[in-house]
Amino acid sequence: MYSPGPMGRDEKRADLEEVERRVAELERLADSLGGVPDERLVEELDRAAGLLGEINAAVEAHLEAAGRESRELGFLLEGTGFGAFDEALAELESREREQDAGA
Repeated sequence: MYSPGPMGRDEKRADLEEVERRVAELERLADSLGGVPDERLVEELDRAAGLLGEINAAVEAHLEAAGRESRELGFLLEGTGFGAFDEALAELESREREQDAGA
């Protein structure tokens, strides 16, 4: 399910669909627990616990991947100079303030 390398959009979508499938299965299981005979209740609860574990593992993997991506982006942004952009933005904001004050 989870690969340690960067995931493309299609892989992320497939992973999300798999998690959604498990959540839907868990919801169906929860809805049916009231009608489950006592002798099968432990099996059904065990299955629910397994689904929760799988969902949790997928969520943790996505959080871990997002954290890595965030750190990588932070590293890239640290090396990027935005001085000219910041100056142009400050000048634009200054012009807008002057226009607002003159209106």
